[in-house]
Amino acid sequence: MSPKEDSQYMGIVELLLHFKWTWVILVVPESEEGDHFVNMLQTMLTRSGNCIALIWRIPIEFFDDHCDECPEDQYSNKDKDRCVPKRTMFLSYKEPLGIVMALLAVLLFLTAGIVLGIFLKFLETPVVKANNRDLTYILLISLLLSFLSSFLFIGQPGMVTCLLRQMAFSVIFSIAVSSVLAKTITVVVAFMATKPGNNMRKWVGKSLANSIVISCSGLQVAICTIWLLISPPFPESNLHGQSGQIVWQCNEGSVAMFYTALGYMGFLAAICFTVAFLARKLPGAFNEAKLITFSMLVFCSVWVSFVPTYLSTKGKYMVAVQIFSILASSAGLLGCIFLPKCYIIVLRPDLNTKEHLMMRKKEIR
Repeated sequence: MSPKEDSQYMGIVELLLHFKWTWVILVVPESEEGDHFVNMLQTMLTRSGNCIALIWRIPIEFFDDHCDECPEDQYSNKDKDRCVPKRTMFLSYKEPLGIVMALLAVLLFLTAGIVLGIFLKFLETPVVKANNRDLTYILLISLLLSFLSSFLFIGQPGMVTCLLRQMAFSVIFSIAVSSVLAKTITVVVAFMATKPGNNMRKWVGKSLANSIVISCSGLQVAICTIWLLISPPFPESNLHGQSGQIVWQCNEGSVAMFYTALGYMGFLAAICFTVAFLARKLPGAFNEAKLITFSMLVFCSVWVSFVPTYLSTKGKYMVAVQIFSILASSAGLLGCIFLPKCYIIVLRPDLNTKEHLMMRKKEIR
């Protein structure tokens, strides 16, 4: 302590007089400032009738309160006397959350594989051939890939995984949704072509469906390409996000491009849901519009709830939210569209006949 004004010393003396402390012990640093403090205060205390019983001079190092700052990858312990390494945090296969996500992805992948196997085995049956068989295979393969893409989000982020994560997710889901959209439009066009004098017959066939899938998914590929050229994702370690932890994560690079890709996928899903909803009451023994309507309702509900949940979480839980959304929306498409068909193919083969199809058409007429 090295006061520069007499008023400060007088304040100390008056405080002592107020509490009637007449015997005083001074503890000062062993320095010029300490000697100056003793000389000034001793004179004033003597004048006021106080007595200095003891002057204790302590080495200046004792008053040194300087604290060395820990490196960025370390933090101070509870006693604040040493630095300890921060724990790295990312969604790994060794923790329960990562194990559950991985097992769920494997289970859904195997389920989609079984469904694809069933459709390949019974490829010549009416249920499989209805509503464009090729689109069905494209949709099933894209669902298989979407379940596999969830593994890109588990484990410590690297340059390759960060680049592939969002790109693979965006493109695969765009192919899946555009396939569903093509199947829905195929139903509408096929029904309109049955009306006398309608010119929609020229649109019936694989060319329209293929054009929809290629154009819709191609636009998403273009968005992702621009994203990679402008500001690609990259791995980073967040040293200050959570106390005592280093959060390994993928920086999306351009947040605007991330939400552009996500928004485009939502746009396709909204169009698909609208068309399927309007076509849900069209006649047909194997009209998929009702199944597609419910599947897209599940799909849109998952991704609408994804955005606020994703923004409100941090670290590995943010990654877990995206994995869950991928698995839940893909499972919604798989379950709503294909499980009813698998039920007919496997358990009710009597309904999977051309005669049943023709009978249903006659009933509708």
